[in-house]
Amino acid sequence: MPRSISVIIVTWNALEHLQSFLPSVTETHYEDFEIIIADNASEDDSVDWIRKNYPECKIVTYTENFGYCGGNNRAVEYASGEILVFLNNDVETDPDWLTHIEPLFEDPQTSAVQPKIRSYKHRNEFEYAGAAGGFLDKLGYPFCRGRIFDTIEKDQGQYDKVVPLFWASGAAFAVRKEIFTELGKFDEDFRFHMEEIDFCWRLLNNGFTVRFAPESIVYHLGGGSLPMDSSRKTFYNFRNSLIMLWKNSSNTWLKKYFFPRLCMDGVAAFYAIIKGNFSDALAIFKAHIHFFMRWRQTHIKRRQLKNTENPDLMADYYIIFEYFIRGKKTYNEIESSRLNAK
Repeated sequence: MPRSISVIIVTWNALEHLQSFLPSVTETHYEDFEIIIADNASEDDSVDWIRKNYPECKIVTYTENFGYCGGNNRAVEYASGEILVFLNNDVETDPDWLTHIEPLFEDPQTSAVQPKIRSYKHRNEFEYAGAAGGFLDKLGYPFCRGRIFDTIEKDQGQYDKVVPLFWASGAAFAVRKEIFTELGKFDEDFRFHMEEIDFCWRLLNNGFTVRFAPESIVYHLGGGSLPMDSSRKTFYNFRNSLIMLWKNSSNTWLKKYFFPRLCMDGVAAFYAIIKGNFSDALAIFKAHIHFFMRWRQTHIKRRQLKNTENPDLMADYYIIFEYFIRGKKTYNEIESSRLNAK
């Protein structure tokens, strides 16, 4: 028997997205699944529209906006599925997307799975937030197969293998319910962005595996919560990255690479100033200030995780150097050049 699945969609004042994308999710071809809409105190007609048009969906309503992390965490208690799938409200799904995700959980070590994420607007291209699965470079910067910086590849089957990942995208994130609860769910201090990487790192540090399901395809619009060019998004990306690194990396990595990472963030801020993007530069500065103001709380979490002697799982190269200096614009180019150099 296939495992039961609960698809959880957090939404906030996004009736237009629900009208565009929820129909495809309800048309999923899978024997045993449910859809849970977690509404973060929307002030539009989202809840009424769902009740009228899709009464089969469970609806959980909150009295305040808990963000992505809090909204999903609270919805889990209403989920009956063995597998949870956290799905953004701006994602269109193929009918058989769950059918291709579920078999990967036959391996007991596999605790999280990401489908292939293509662009909703450019459907033969990968999408920015997740693409064909994520990794971290030597300084802890995230990147994806199919998308490195501004280079977004067309999907030509170049990543059509089931492979282990460092992290799965929160846009479409499948995880065992038991493990998700056992490891503490998403860290709500993140609120938006990188919470899925933080959680996947906890999985890896506890001996579990994150995998990519190439036959499962979804189409992500992107920018549904925060626009791509939002300085608020920049703030969360830089701040949450520092929190994640301090929580999960080894003592050896912190001693060797944390200060260089701070310096590289400074370079990013300086580059933003040169481009005249003062709001992004200020966001990076505020992200660092906020991280250090709350460093004690983050360090307490680090001590509770007791994973500081685990081996580092990041890639053994610097993605900025590979991309901008060596001119390697895709994941396969980087990997091929490094294999040829050995």
